[in-house]
Amino acid sequence: MTAPLFFSPGLDPGTCRGATVTLDGAEAHHAVRVMRLKVGEELSVSDGHGFVAYGRVASIDGERLVMVVDDTRYEPPPATRLVLVQALAKGDRDLQAIEAATEIGVDEVVPWSAERSVVVWREGRADKALRKWRSTLLTSSKQSRRARQPSLGEPVTSRQLAASIGADPDTVAIVLHEDAADSLASIARSVDAGKAIMLIVGPEGGIAERELDMLTAAGARAARIGPHVLRSSTAGPVALSVVQTARGAWDRA
Repeated sequence: MTAPLFFSPGLDPGTCRGATVTLDGAEAHHAVRVMRLKVGEELSVSDGHGFVAYGRVASIDGERLVMVVDDTRYEPPPATRLVLVQALAKGDRDLQAIEAATEIGVDEVVPWSAERSVVVWREGRADKALRKWRSTLLTSSKQSRRARQPSLGEPVTSRQLAASIGADPDTVAIVLHEDAADSLASIARSVDAGKAIMLIVGPEGGIAERELDMLTAAGARAARIGPHVLRSSTAGPVALSVVQTARGAWDRA
């Protein structure tokens, strides 16, 4: 089993073998109280932007852990940046979606308040909800041993989403829709190298026709994943898997 991963935003990318890295705060609490790491056990620490230091626990003082570095590596950015625009969904299905998406390799997630979203982030609730999304991205990154944490974009309305599509020529936006004529795999294979891919997933009730028209008018392409209609919690992760496979990303891993 691989060593557990923890994050330290202040980790110096110039850290080398023999140096020490200190964990404190929430990450040290997780390592010491939850994972119950002991002196001599292996762990890894990342800055969240691709740099990872590997080593062993040298000392533990309360909830302060010191690691001696044995090795380091740098995980380069992906060849194709993947963005998941996830509609707000009830029953934490949106959290389930971004959790799995992180494990699969998404680079950014954006909360979308779609027309048919049952969940509404009213004033005062958005901050709490965003903290849950951010926490989910962190814990899923640690579980999947990702050296790069996905970023969390600002929540958008349908109009804001359409405006962002029209303003970014370096991103190919794809709306997942069961009635689309083109397959997601075929569109993914056709995207030019260097461009990002944005996958847009609707809520439980689906994307409203006027939303679909608005997004495609802004430049998004509609695509179907396969023959079946997927839940809001599974459509994004499955779509990411299709894109990764179609573009050969996992062949290079």
